[in-house]
Amino acid sequence: MRLSPQVLEAVRQEAQRYFRSARGSHGWDHTERVYRLCLRIGRKEKADLDVLRLAALLHDIGREEEDLSNGRTCHAEKGAVLADKILRKHGIGAERIARVVRCIKPHRYRGRLVPDSLEGRILFDADKLDSIGAVGIGRAFLFAGEVGARLHDPEIDVRKTKAYTKEDTAYREFLVKLSQVKGRMFTAEGKRIAGDRHKFMADFFRRLNKETAGAL
Repeated sequence: MRLSPQVLEAVRQEAQRYFRSARGSHGWDHTERVYRLCLRIGRKEKADLDVLRLAALLHDIGREEEDLSNGRTCHAEKGAVLADKILRKHGIGAERIARVVRCIKPHRYRGRLVPDSLEGRILFDADKLDSIGAVGIGRAFLFAGEVGARLHDPEIDVRKTKAYTKEDTAYREFLVKLSQVKGRMFTAEGKRIAGDRHKFMADFFRRLNKETAGAL
């Protein structure tokens, strides 16, 4: 049975409430971009678009708790629990709820779980694609500002620095995580998009290193 526009809109509005005090780097606009990427990839992969719509809208509703705990709480696992409750309240069937939860729970990049459904792999890809390319660069600097990090340190040793500190620069995030995203894609379309976004981002940080060194 197709998901009605009315139920989808009700879920969207409820999900949006979880972002009222969200950090800009992980605000509601991130969810909207992931939603659009999910549909783009989902159509290519012939996935269940209704499951993807719900999973995309709800995938980060546990993010606030992770931010407040400085990463100690897993937002994916928390979000899966919250999503189950929201979907039950809106009359979504148990089988569809299970499929949505199955997407949300393993979508975290540093999580211990691996997505094992087509829709879960698409959500994972869409979420990670929003962390690279031009958007990813903007988000990385925005997050660095949120935690009080410095602008740039081309000599940073990631082994001696920690997340959520003044050394957690955009460049550190690129070295630790963002440069690896391209190789983590599951879907063919995700890999294609990631290749282009990765090149743009890598070129940017190479130029940033040259500019800060006074070479350009």
